Amino acid sequence: ALKKLLGLQTKTVTIIRSDGSQDSIPVTEVNRGDILLVKPGNSVPVDGTLVSGRSFVDESMLTGEPLAVEKTEHDKVFAGTINQKGTFHFRADKVGDEALLSQIIKMVREAQGSKAPVQKLVDRVAAVFVPVVITIALLSGIVWLLTGGENALTHSLLAVVTVLIIACPCALGLATPTAIMTGIGKGADHGILIRDAESLETAHRVNALVLDKTGTITLGEPAVKNLLWKNNNSEDEYGKILHSIQKNNDHPLAEPLVEFLENKGIKSNSVSLSLDAITGRGVRALIGNNTYYVGNRSLMTEKNISIDKEILEASRQWENEAKTVSYFSDSEQVFCAFAVSDRIRESSAEAIRQLHQMGVEVHMVTGDNRHAAAVMAAEAGIDSFMAEALPRDKDDFITQLQELGKVTAMAGDGINDSQALARSDVGIAMGKGSDIAMDVAKMTIVSSDLTRIPQAIRLSRQTVRTIKQNLFWAFIYNVIGIPIAAGILYPFTGFLLNPMIAG
Repeated sequence: ALKKLLGLQTKTVTIIRSDGSQDSIPVTEVNRGDILLVKPGNSVPVDGTLVSGRSFVDESMLTGEPLAVEKTEHDKVFAGTINQKGTFHFRADKVGDEALLSQIIKMVREAQGSKAPVQKLVDRVAAVFVPVVITIALLSGIVWLLTGGENALTHSLLAVVTVLIIACPCALGLATPTAIMTGIGKGADHGILIRDAESLETAHRVNALVLDKTGTITLGEPAVKNLLWKNNNSEDEYGKILHSIQKNNDHPLAEPLVEFLENKGIKSNSVSLSLDAITGRGVRALIGNNTYYVGNRSLMTEKNISIDKEILEASRQWENEAKTVSYFSDSEQVFCAFAVSDRIRESSAEAIRQLHQMGVEVHMVTGDNRHAAAVMAAEAGIDSFMAEALPRDKDDFITQLQELGKVTAMAGDGINDSQALARSDVGIAMGKGSDIAMDVAKMTIVSSDLTRIPQAIRLSRQTVRTIKQNLFWAFIYNVIGIPIAAGILYPFTGFLLNPMIAG
C-alpha cells in the first residue's frame, strides 16, 4: 500500500505564469497560491481549489469509491487523485508535507512501523526463546555423549546442530508485524487511515460505538428551512445585526444562515463586535453597549429571555419535524427563530445494520433537541440516543460505557467531539471534519462514509485472527520440531533428523 501511495505522487507540474504562459516545474517548487494546469489523465499534484474549467476526478485512492466525482469552480481537489476528462486550472492551497496525500503516506509509514501490544509480548518471548534453544541444544548434546554408545560423539554433534538449525525465532518475530502491515495497508486502500498498530488491534474488541449526529450520521450540509421574525420591523432593524454575528461565528450552523440572509438581500456593514462562545448553547455578541445572543432554547431559558408565543409554537412544530431550532435575541426578548435541517447519509442506515449484525451496540449523542434526535435515530435504525448533550456529556457517556465493561469507539467530526474521541478506546474521525478531531482520533475515515466503520472493525478482527494463526503455527512448529531434532524419536524408531533436512 505504501509503494502504491508513493506512486501517486507527481514529479512535475504545469504552472500558469502571471502573463498566461505555461512552464513545467518540479512539484517541490510549487508554492501556495500558484495556479496549476491539470490535463486529462494526469494526477493532481497538490491540494487546492478549482478556479476554472470542469472535469471528473477519480478520488478512489481517498474514498475507495470507483465513480469519478464532478469538479467545478470552487470545488476542492486533492493530490494523487486522477483527472479523467476535462482540463482545469486550480489554485494550490496545501503543498509539500501539508497535502493530504503526504499526510496519508506519513501516517501509513508510521503505523506500519509501530508495534501492537501482542507484538511486545512476542518480542519478550523471542528474547527468551534463543537462550532456551541453545540450552536445549547443549543438553541434548550432553545426553547423547552420556548415552549414545559408540556413536555418542557423532549423534551428539548432530543433535546440537540440528536443534540450532530447526529452531526458528524468526517465525515468532514476523508473525505479528507482517499481519499488521498488511492490515494497515488494506485499510489505506479503502480510505481507512489507522494511526498505529495498537489501534488496529484494539478495534477488534469494540462492542459499543457512539456516533455524533451532524456530519457523521448526516451529510454535514445543513440548510435553513424556516425563519420567523417577531414582526416585520424586527427583520429590518435586526437582520443586519444577525448577519454580522453569524458572519463572525465559526459554528457549523452559522454559514447556512448567512447564506440564507444574503439570498434575501440582508447583508451587514462592517461593525466592531466581540463574540464569545457559550459551549453547547450558542454565542454572545457585544456590539457597542448592546448584548445579543444566538443559540438554542436552553440558552434563552438560562438568560431568562422571553419568547413570543407565535415564535414558540412555530419552533415546537419545527422540532417535531426533526429540525434544529435556534433563536436570536438581545438580553430581554427573542427577535426571531430559525430552523436548520440536514439530510441523513445514504450509507448510515446500512452501516448501523451491519454493526448490529456484528454485535456492536450503536448509540447517538448529539447537542440537538430531543425531537430532532428521536426522528433522526429512528431513521438511521438507532435505538439509544442522548439529546441536548454538551461536549462533557459526550465524554461522560463514553466513561459510563467503559465502566460497564464496554470497549468503546467514538465517531465524530467536530471540535466538540474531540474530548470524547480522546476518551474512547478507538476514536474515529470523519475525514471532512475538523483538524483537531483528526489529531486526537486513532482512525480517520477519509470519505466520511459510515460503512467504513464496520469495515474497519472487520479488518481488525481479520488481522487479529491472522496474528493468532501465525503465532499458533510458529509455536507448533518449534514445539514439535525441536524435540525431534534433539533425537526424542531415536530410542523408539531409530530415527535421527539430518541437519540438511532440518534446514
